[in-house]
Amino acid sequence: MSKRLRDGDVVHIGHDVHLVSGSNTNWVIVKDGAEATLVDSGYPNDHDLLLASLDVLGLKPEAVRAILVTHAHNDHIGAAERLRLAYGTPVLMHEEEVPHARREYLHQVSVGQVLTQAWRPGVLPWAVHAIRAGGTAHVPVAEPAPFPAPGPLDLPGAPEPVHTPGHTEGHCAYLLAGSGILISGDALVTAHPTSRTDGPQLLPAMFDTDRSGALRSLDVLEGIDADVILPGHGPAHRGSVGRAAARAREHAVR
Repeated sequence: MSKRLRDGDVVHIGHDVHLVSGSNTNWVIVKDGAEATLVDSGYPNDHDLLLASLDVLGLKPEAVRAILVTHAHNDHIGAAERLRLAYGTPVLMHEEEVPHARREYLHQVSVGQVLTQAWRPGVLPWAVHAIRAGGTAHVPVAEPAPFPAPGPLDLPGAPEPVHTPGHTEGHCAYLLAGSGILISGDALVTAHPTSRTDGPQLLPAMFDTDRSGALRSLDVLEGIDADVILPGHGPAHRGSVGRAAARAREHAVR
């Protein structure tokens, strides 16, 4: 299954930053002239949609300077290895996520774990959709690389990694300080097909490697000075990141 790019799937946020909606997951394109930074890459079957999203912004795939990975779940690294092989695009992530991306191990919700939650509203339709999009495919990144140095990266948008472990050990958000934008990945989302909550929230606990760590990472996000959140799932959120993180904590402890 491959979703087609539709009107409204590519949302201009500002400062040449664009949020793209794929198959129940998002990626972000940060433009700087004819070059770009790509944050995440959707499910494996989102590859053509990803290329279409670049094209609609006037970008060629080889213009992507690097793919930044929030975390190495299949719905976020699905097209990364194909782009790396085809165009030599570096795939960068936190050092603790590197072995996960190589698939030395897999910290991702299993089919069995999903089935134990199948009684919850939205879980079975989401699971069927995820499998059809390539959610159980084997898509390692052969040569993932850790960030070359601390601090903002020398890439379009000068994204600064923010280590937010819990969803996975090496999960990272990315702060675009000059734009006031936080790319939050799955450390803080705004919707998910398996959630009955709207607005800033954690994913349901079955998706987290370390739920207590995910809650602690909300403390980190509360200190971020930004007023736009681009999540891995759900629409963009405009408003204080700190207040959004606090709201997510309130929902999580109910």
